[in-house]
Amino acid sequence: MAPIALEAGSSAYQAESLKARVKSVDPVVFPDGLKTSGQHPPLYDQIRPYSAFPKHIEGPTVWRPEDYANNPERWVHQFSAAEVEEISQAADNFITSGLPITGITKQNFPLPGLESNLSAMRRELLNGKGFMLFKKGIPVNEWGNFKSAVAYFGLGVYIGYPISQNRNGHILGHVQNLYADSTKTDSVRIYKTTARQAFHADECDIVGLLCLARAETGGESDVASIHHVWNILQAERPDIAELLTQPVWYFDRKGEVSAGEEPYIRGAVFYLETPDPANPEREQRVYCKWDPYYVRSLQRFSDAGIIPPLSPAQEEAANVLEATCERVKLHMILEVGDIQFVANSHTLHARTAYTDYPPESGMPRRHLMRLWLSVPQGEGGWRLPYWDADEKKRGGIQVDDTAPVARLEGD
Repeated sequence: MAPIALEAGSSAYQAESLKARVKSVDPVVFPDGLKTSGQHPPLYDQIRPYSAFPKHIEGPTVWRPEDYANNPERWVHQFSAAEVEEISQAADNFITSGLPITGITKQNFPLPGLESNLSAMRRELLNGKGFMLFKKGIPVNEWGNFKSAVAYFGLGVYIGYPISQNRNGHILGHVQNLYADSTKTDSVRIYKTTARQAFHADECDIVGLLCLARAETGGESDVASIHHVWNILQAERPDIAELLTQPVWYFDRKGEVSAGEEPYIRGAVFYLETPDPANPEREQRVYCKWDPYYVRSLQRFSDAGIIPPLSPAQEEAANVLEATCERVKLHMILEVGDIQFVANSHTLHARTAYTDYPPESGMPRRHLMRLWLSVPQGEGGWRLPYWDADEKKRGGIQVDDTAPVARLEGD
């Protein structure tokens, strides 16, 4: 069973009980011995008031699109032939072992030549600009989907711990058109459609995408620095910035809940990191948790009087946040074999709508493999106001004891 949400005033005993439950796993079900902790509300007594937030943020997490649009060397990495060979050998050796993809770890997928570079890139994702593109990182057409999935997953475990992405336990996800109806906002996950995805953050610390096949048109990526967005809001609409720091926003769970859990979560959009016990003077950075698709799909609850509907001020705040991200976005196109990693702590990302090739063309549908990666605060991750902040597989979506799976196609 997934952890029950902690409300304000919950005891330390309850938190320890939930942590113990996450750690009590069957290795037959969870091959790496780790279980995704899942979605839950913040610890409300750790949410800081707007007055504690900075009026202006500076540093490497604040960037403008012109800083990178014409400087690909600052954010694009091209694997060398030797690096590709090292990845290929590690993948071949793992496949020979007969272990499932869900059991890949750094120990059984050694990359001694790449490990230091991947560690540096991980730090840049967490504490710098928050995005990275590996250009033609994997020769997917040569290796095929299975070896490509093994290689991609193996790279991912050097960035973070892979976590479950949906009720089905998909630890290797697939972004492709499954002909779901994007207007059924209370139940459909939009990555299964061709619709545009507004700026949002996923339920993980870092999201990765490996491009297996491109669309005929569209399906391109945008990334925005949320700290640059924060500075703009503070300068132009501090009233909206303040509203976004208040825990008055409800987020739908679209039915992906365990027994005993509520079907929605109340929280804020902007948070401050919790204090560092080892260094009380350390900066508490601004963290963003936002997905308008989950905020605007709750009418079934507001119509029943269970939760309040979005107020006019909230509707305006959501629109202004989206428009501000549009103003400062960096646009990028993923080619076949490219791998994109994006931090969800201090960037938001979006996707343009797309059209697949017609069946008679003989071309494949757009298909990206997705990883959701967790980085606990004890291993360099952000200090978040949640009871699972130091769990290895914090966040994600875990429904009861659903086993992690790594299929080669979406379902």
